[in-house]
Amino acid sequence: MTVQPLPILPGSWLGLLGGGQLGRMFCQAAHRLGYRVAVLEPDPQSPAGRIADRHLIANYDDPAALEDLRRQCAAFTTEFENVPHGALDALALNGPVRPGAKAVAIAQNRISEKRFLASAGVAIAPHAFIETPADLSRARALALYPGILKSNCSGYDGRGQARVDSSGDLAAAHAQLGFVPCVLEQRVAFERELSVIVVRTHDGASCVYPVSENIHRDGILHASIAPARIAPAVAAEAQAIAQNIAAALDYVGVLCVELFLLPGARLAVNEIAPRPHNSGHFTIDVCLTSQFEQQVRTLTGLPLGDASLRSAAVMLNLLGDLWEQGEPDWSGLLAEPDVRLHLYGKDQPRRGRKMGHVTVVGATAAAALARATAIGTRLDGAPPRVRRGMPESQA
Repeated sequence: MTVQPLPILPGSWLGLLGGGQLGRMFCQAAHRLGYRVAVLEPDPQSPAGRIADRHLIANYDDPAALEDLRRQCAAFTTEFENVPHGALDALALNGPVRPGAKAVAIAQNRISEKRFLASAGVAIAPHAFIETPADLSRARALALYPGILKSNCSGYDGRGQARVDSSGDLAAAHAQLGFVPCVLEQRVAFERELSVIVVRTHDGASCVYPVSENIHRDGILHASIAPARIAPAVAAEAQAIAQNIAAALDYVGVLCVELFLLPGARLAVNEIAPRPHNSGHFTIDVCLTSQFEQQVRTLTGLPLGDASLRSAAVMLNLLGDLWEQGEPDWSGLLAEPDVRLHLYGKDQPRRGRKMGHVTVVGATAAAALARATAIGTRLDGAPPRVRRGMPESQA
């Protein structure tokens, strides 16, 4: 296949590695702009595979499937960071891959990510690397307690993690995680958990969405409030940090930067995600250009879209817990003005699995949060809450 010059125009095929809900929303955005999408995903019932123009049912590193995708598509992207970065290198032989393998490799490896952030001059929480048995003793000496031990690779939504409340817990936690390389992070006191979605093009142009404020339950994102309830100067600093990280990575695509707001209006970066992010779902309903459309635009070399807010919003995740008595009756929710329901088309609900989300729109963040609190109470009896002190995303 001949590599197409930029921009890659509507009507072209785009290749996507990953078939989850983020991929589904990418497909929807690409279809609106007139592109066709081929998804490489092993799950035959995946949310993105169900609506893609073509679904290649194979592992992400399957040579024949990658060759097939490479021959058909003009450009390639991914919906999650744990795709083998070697697969991205293979696809790059025939067209642009955004984000590139280098950025994905850094983000899928917590040790590499921490080292990158430190080299970029970004403030991060106290931590220690455990790569060899000798590192256990060094980590104990740093007294990063209470802390959380995280496996170096994979793990999300609270998986691949173990609490460490004292030096005596560290060896047991490391064994619990299978003795794999890990990062021990001190659980820091915080005032807010924040995230910023930044978008950057192949020629270095960038834009940034308003900062969102995130509320977690059991290590899973429960709600995002946009705009975040923080001072304008703090919001501007968070946005600048995100743009500086994207530039330091020479990043092309949509990047999420998660941060802690510490006492004294200080910011520390928690982690980065080289893709659209759950906390950016509000952009679908209250921004002229969603994070997923920006992913299409940066992939194909089209101009960036408008990232400004048209109104405030609160996003609530809908987890499989709500399906324990069968499919919920959504009629009451759909009768609510200024509420948008997004379901991901997953057949198998289970506790903690993201099945959809709701966006509640309001004139102000306070108004949207009040309505979202009422809706959350009605759905599961537990309103959104901010827990002061230890971040639940580190719990």
